[in-house]
Amino acid sequence: MKYLFFTNTPAQAHQYRHAVKRLGERGHDVLVLARDYGCTKALLEYHDLPYELYGECGTVKFSLVQELPKHYYKLARLARRFDPDCVFGRGSYAALAGAVTGATVVLVDDSEGTHLDHALSSLSTDVFLTPHTFGKDLGENHYEFRGFKELAYLHPETYEPSTDIRDKLGVDEDESYAIVRLNAFGSHHDVGQAGFTPERRVELVEALSEHATVFVSDEGGDMAIEQTAARPFDLHPALLHDALAEADLLVADTQTMVTEAALLGTPAIRSNSFVGDGDMGNFVDLERHGLIYNLEAFDAVLEIATELLEMDAKADWPEKRDEYLEDKVNLTDVLLDVAATPTTPERVEGISARGGGQTGPMLPFDPEKLRSDGGTRDDERANRRGDGRTNRRGDGGKR
Repeated sequence: MKYLFFTNTPAQAHQYRHAVKRLGERGHDVLVLARDYGCTKALLEYHDLPYELYGECGTVKFSLVQELPKHYYKLARLARRFDPDCVFGRGSYAALAGAVTGATVVLVDDSEGTHLDHALSSLSTDVFLTPHTFGKDLGENHYEFRGFKELAYLHPETYEPSTDIRDKLGVDEDESYAIVRLNAFGSHHDVGQAGFTPERRVELVEALSEHATVFVSDEGGDMAIEQTAARPFDLHPALLHDALAEADLLVADTQTMVTEAALLGTPAIRSNSFVGDGDMGNFVDLERHGLIYNLEAFDAVLEIATELLEMDAKADWPEKRDEYLEDKVNLTDVLLDVAATPTTPERVEGISARGGGQTGPMLPFDPEKLRSDGGTRDDERANRRGDGRTNRRGDGGKR
């Protein structure tokens, strides 16, 4: 068979790279259509994947809107030339490729907020595949798996950590280090959203530097890192997960790396304008299980980050991560099984039909009672911490 995969972002390059490799090894004809955004192209080349670029996108807001018509035109032309039997991707790009070729379309999505994209995509999508925490019902062709899209490359059966990443970073074996990840907010789902201001970026780095060596990964390249106490993360982007796995803490105003940190057993703090009412189900679930913190107030970010470094929280995270992953799937295996029978996904072990008119996250708790440290508002954080200090909400107020 002929399979076409779309990688519009670096995360999607990671998400599909193992499936692309294994399908090729099985004798199938496979092609990746990629958008030159961030380090997507660098990752595809690093992992030696067969790809063609259908367009580019800058890391500034609205750059995608300007390029969209050209993207659609070129990807349609490339898709017709390749003539796939099945298309994997996300959003209207993959859906359009299926529409112009007649191929079966499988969309793997985890963003509830892209309403227009879902509406357009549904016209030519055969299978929507989402995490179990996804907060929308996309119709009778909507299936779910237990886990997240990041488990296609970070599931313990798939991910093999580097043994020399500390040497590459230039940090000692017992040296504590933190990673700060800064979002460029250049994707279509980031329009109207925001993270740390330039002033708060500097303040955050200076505060963390009092407790650990700090590496900054700045997607937009806007921060003058050399004027701070931090170091730039200047290794190949393909090594970022290895660095994240060894880190004592991640603080980010982006999305994907927070989930990645949780799945690698690293404490993570997420703070951006997505946090709050209507937040995405995957982040709610990870916080509920004590693996990440979703914080609105910057003061709370500084307080919790300092606490985590001072108490060596990293030592406890791998065990919590292992417990969380006990019932989660290896998504690459699921994708390969779906690829073998894309027109009958109900036969695939590890996924189940969603349907039923569900409109909220399929979570075994009430998100409104969630607390920023992974417990619920009925619990006392002082009990967990054992020091009797007052609770603090994600918005910086007192409970």
